[in-house]
This record gives sequence, structure tokens and C-alpha cells, in this order.
Amino acid sequence: MKRNLVLCCASFLLALASLNAQALQDSLAVERAALDYIESQHQLKPELMESALHPRMVKRTFWTDKKTKKQYLRETFADAMVLLAETYNIEGDRFPEPPKKEVVILDITGNTASVKLIADEWIDLMHIIKLNGTWQIVNVLWQFHDSSKH
Repeated sequence: MKRNLVLCCASFLLALASLNAQALQDSLAVERAALDYIESQHQLKPELMESALHPRMVKRTFWTDKKTKKQYLRETFADAMVLLAETYNIEGDRFPEPPKKEVVILDITGNTASVKLIADEWIDLMHIIKLNGTWQIVNVLWQFHDSSKH
């Protein structure tokens, strides 16, 4: 009886250790996707952006029309973000040294994750999905810290 209890506990602990290792591996991969997204802009590395994004990623924010002062939803897609990573910081003056890049994992459940990326001028709220073993960003909702810039 004691032997069965010890074997059962040992099996449970091994399974728990395996789950914790997978959770840690997933957390690191989710964080890496968010960091690749922002670091691609810092370092002019479009290949990092491309690897971080699912091809059908959509990035959204609110914007204000200068003439009417009405707000509207503005969208950007993965291909434009890859181009942005190649050109945005071309003069090297878009980010301070060292640039801020704080990744807060809000939740990971199965193959989905929610992340908040805090950069120097803005925040990005991200949905990241694991498909075929790879974590990629599928949705981004962002805004400047100073929302009057929109």
C-alpha cells in the first residue's frame, strides 16, 4: 500500500515537473515573440519582426482625424510592420539608449497568451498564439502613453 502511494506521488511529481518545464518554455517563447517585435524596430531587423508575427496579424489603435476631430479605428497589417522594422529607426533616433522594453505576460492558457509590452512612447497589448509549436503575435492593440498624440 505504501509502495503504491509512493509510486503514485512520484508519478504526480514527475508530471507536475514536466508541466512546469513546459510552462516555463512557453513563457520564454511568448516573451521572445514580444521582444522580437520591439527589438526589430530598435535594430532595423525586419526578419525578427517577420518571425514574431503571424502572417495574418492585425495591429490596431484609435486615431483622431485632424479636421473633424472624430476618432476612428486605424489598422496595420503584418507586411507593413515588417517594412516598418526595416525603416522606422533608420536614423537611430526613434528610441533612447537604452530603449524601454518591458514585457508583462498577463495570461497563458494552452496555445494562447495575452501580453502587455511597455515601450518608451507607447504600450502594445498583444494576443499571441502557438501554432505548430511556434508562438506568434496575431493581434496588437496599441496607444501612446500620451493619448493626445493620437
